[in-house]
Amino acid sequence: MSARNVVLVHGGFVDGSGWQQVYDLLTGDGYRVSVVQNPTLSLEGDAAATRQVLDRQDGPSVLVGHSYGGAVISEAGTHEGVAALVYIAAFAPDKGESVNTLIADPPPGAPVPPILPPRNGFLFLDREKFHDSFAGDLTPERAAFLADSQVPWGLDALAGAVGEPAWRVTSSWYLVATDDRMIPPPAQRAMAERAGSTVVEVAASHAVYESQPAAVADLIKRAAAAV
Repeated sequence: MSARNVVLVHGGFVDGSGWQQVYDLLTGDGYRVSVVQNPTLSLEGDAAATRQVLDRQDGPSVLVGHSYGGAVISEAGTHEGVAALVYIAAFAPDKGESVNTLIADPPPGAPVPPILPPRNGFLFLDREKFHDSFAGDLTPERAAFLADSQVPWGLDALAGAVGEPAWRVTSSWYLVATDDRMIPPPAQRAMAERAGSTVVEVAASHAVYESQPAAVADLIKRAAAAV
């Protein structure tokens, strides 16, 4: 039996509306899709918000996370309703790791995300560098909108450590965005390998869920069919 429920979890600096195209493709194929709106204040709070959505599903779910959302699904994905995990250019922390842990020692030559110094406990990306770093394959107009509608990313979310990572007990799939300038592709590959994920690679920016929605939806459907 394949899973027919999909729960989508967004990452930092953006909200759930970026999943619109993926949502349309999946619902068009008969999936029941729910989108979590993370407060992005703390990992604990975002995992709780995700579990609330999972509680409302009827039957097994594929839990999908982009970027920081990968940390969220690693924490919340131990929910009994989760049948598969899908990481989209995402962090996949191990036990005791956080996003801060995973970005602490970037490989030589890796692009450095243009994160501005924290203000009042929150982070933003430099508006002028948002297009190049986060959304290089989106139109300038769309990238400008995303830059101007950024969601403040709480320091407690980055520092939140995963307890028992769901990928250790649940099968996972991973989409590597090979043109990503936020999470280096080699780091994505390393996390996917550690998690034992089934991997696909797509030539796309960090905003792959918007620039390549069909590839993202196809991987989610593969995970659903494998349940």
